[in-house]
Amino acid sequence: MLVSGRRRLLTALLQAQKWPFQPSRDMRLVQFRAPHLVGPHLGLETGNGGGVINLNAFDPTLPKTMTQFLEQGEATLSVARRALAAQLPVLPWSEVTFLAPVTWPDKVVCVGMNYVDHCKEQNVPVPKEPIIFSKFASSIVGPYDEVVLPPQSQVDWEVELAVVIGKKGKHIKATDAMAHVAGFTVAHDVSARDWLTRRNGKQWLLGKTFDTFCPLGPALVTKDSVADPHNLKICCRVNGEVVQSSNTNQMVFKTEDLIAWVSQFVTFYPGDVILTGTPPGVGVFRKPPVFLKGDEVQCEIEELGVIINKVV
Repeated sequence: MLVSGRRRLLTALLQAQKWPFQPSRDMRLVQFRAPHLVGPHLGLETGNGGGVINLNAFDPTLPKTMTQFLEQGEATLSVARRALAAQLPVLPWSEVTFLAPVTWPDKVVCVGMNYVDHCKEQNVPVPKEPIIFSKFASSIVGPYDEVVLPPQSQVDWEVELAVVIGKKGKHIKATDAMAHVAGFTVAHDVSARDWLTRRNGKQWLLGKTFDTFCPLGPALVTKDSVADPHNLKICCRVNGEVVQSSNTNQMVFKTEDLIAWVSQFVTFYPGDVILTGTPPGVGVFRKPPVFLKGDEVQCEIEELGVIINKVV
């Protein structure tokens, strides 16, 4: 039953992919489990549906979590590059369970109203400074895991580009910020609108941080594998219908600006995640408003991939 479920998911994944996805020499780091392995492992995704190279089998001295991998910097990345260049056995996609590419980071930083077209949708001015909030790390789930609805809540979708930090830093200059970035991944910033707008004193935290409210994945795509993170098509589909469609060039504050701003207040650590905001098309601003029930949500970003999460 588990295998047939994975096959159905693989079929859905192949159908969901709208932009050409070329299996390439790009560095696509993943965390995964497999029935014959003990605990989580690190791997390289070889392409959409192509499978996974087990990095820990290639070099047993490598850490088995992404955060520890990133903490070791160039030493571990160079091993991954050698593995990518070698002709190594690939675990079939159907035998692998993908985890979020980063689990239990020190922090998950989020940015509100960071797309020009999303501000226009709300008829609000473009912010002059980044609007920062957060999610707890316990909200993170894998790219194909279920999103669990809280009782009697109005839950909405938000596709987002996520930045993963690779190097510790505080008071980072914008000109130096990309040196602190490991790469990028796709995020779904699931949001309980009633908790955001009417409860908890209208503070955003609780409405953003229910368990399962931060699907990530499918891979951490290293920054050198992304042509321009601020010129990527980004979209969200609910039950196959496009509900959000924009481009990361609409971001008000780019990655460098966000890192410089937030690092005034906190120290960034390897594995930290920054959700950079969502484009227009969310359910709450539709007429009438639309909220998630038993739907399937697909969040996709050009060059990074697609995550598919069933809402239960």
